Amino acid sequence: MKIRLILLLLVCFSSISFAKITTRFPSSFDDNHLPSDLASKGKELLSYETHYYTQILDHFNYNPQSYQTFQQRYLLNDKYWSGSKKNAPIFVYTGNEGNIEWFTQNTGFMFEIAPHFNALLVFIEHRFYGKSIPYGGNKETAYSNKSTLGYLSSTQALADYATLIIDLKNNLTATDSPVVVFGGSYGGMLAAWFRLKYPHVTIGALASSAPILNFGNITSPYSFNNIITQDFKGESENCYKVIKGIWKQIEDTAKTTGGLEKLRKSFRICKNYISQGSLQNWLSTAFVYTAMTDYPTPSIFLNPLPAYPVKEMCKAIDDPKTGNDMFEKVYGAANIYYNYTGNATCFNLNDHSDPHGLGGWTWQACTEMVMPTDGNNNESIFPVSEWDYNERARFCQSNFGIKPRPDWVTTEFGGNNIERVLKKFGSNIIFFNGLKDPWSGGGVLKDISKSIVAIIAKEGAHHVDLRWSSKEDPEWLRQVRGREVNIISNWLSQYYQSLIDHIY
Repeated sequence: MKIRLILLLLVCFSSISFAKITTRFPSSFDDNHLPSDLASKGKELLSYETHYYTQILDHFNYNPQSYQTFQQRYLLNDKYWSGSKKNAPIFVYTGNEGNIEWFTQNTGFMFEIAPHFNALLVFIEHRFYGKSIPYGGNKETAYSNKSTLGYLSSTQALADYATLIIDLKNNLTATDSPVVVFGGSYGGMLAAWFRLKYPHVTIGALASSAPILNFGNITSPYSFNNIITQDFKGESENCYKVIKGIWKQIEDTAKTTGGLEKLRKSFRICKNYISQGSLQNWLSTAFVYTAMTDYPTPSIFLNPLPAYPVKEMCKAIDDPKTGNDMFEKVYGAANIYYNYTGNATCFNLNDHSDPHGLGGWTWQACTEMVMPTDGNNNESIFPVSEWDYNERARFCQSNFGIKPRPDWVTTEFGGNNIERVLKKFGSNIIFFNGLKDPWSGGGVLKDISKSIVAIIAKEGAHHVDLRWSSKEDPEWLRQVRGREVNIISNWLSQYYQSLIDHIY
């Protein structure tokens, strides 16, 4: 599927710390474990109030229309904040391409560490998503044409976050409270870029599963699907071969008399619509998103899924009860992703609903977020293909009347020779990547400096570190979170020491 609404989310936790502050910040945490008072707090911590900020439409021009405003939603939890008088920290989640409540509810890490560190939590919704819609909140108007959608960009979003954070701190009389930003997937990209662009607003960033190098010629267009291939092949050679071979079988069957009806029955497709392409896209989506969310515990981030869903898919394919019926085997795998609850009676290939409000991503993918992911070599689990920028450009011209700007992200934020460049001027960024996540191929996988660090988890999936913790979490995941808390703790300790040094 050439133009996917890929969830850069993030988020996880779809993909976002501090002890009571007296005269000094507490000592660093052990790298291997979170403190006992943070363990297994559960979702009873999840609570927030909804607020709105009057945001300017265009931060970068002074034309009269630039001064239009809209209401930007942000969610706030001050239950554990020890207040501005103690310069208690503020943790901000840089919102993704969707409804901010969805990401907030899946970002347990921030909620779980907030009580220990007495932190204020703020989750800011990205412009043009959720309820943060310009033009009077009218989504139909805001999405109506390229002139209105032209205000949807990452640079405008980052400026929104900076403006809102500064105003919030002023209103709370918390100008000396340090801000740490968190984000997963596209939100993780924004968190990293925010630290680079607005270092006077935030002291550091946790950027989880942030593919900031998935642009231009920095990352191979084969990387994304190669990782998915290895996820399934590593689980079962037979599973890999069955999926790799299914596309030709579907194509051949669709060409025969009664072939589409056979496919409908084999995959339990509803009677309203079926085509070869829609069925193949439906299946590929299941494999892509299952690889992304191959979490070690059950999740409901995208769809209800069991722990290690790739393993469960391959179990269905390898089940001897299905004999040599390849369609039945692959149906069983797809059923893990689309119907783990068992509630569906058939699958609707003509369902274009958007429950999380992700529709604006198509515009972003047609302007600056040109991230090559559709290349498939001979070993790929998907049919052989080449990344074709011209195909993307034609799609964007047809749908929006615009041409993408594939070099803008690397021009604005960098990416080429990132190790050499960021070592000179960047600091205080954590890049987490799980190597089972197809987006990890475009992530920062090596330390850049002592304070720009890469945390890698061989068994990790998309922003798994930001998810709610569970007693079933493997030890490696506990270690990842412990190390992240330890690093952020050091950032804050240095910040508070700088305040003391400034006074004396």
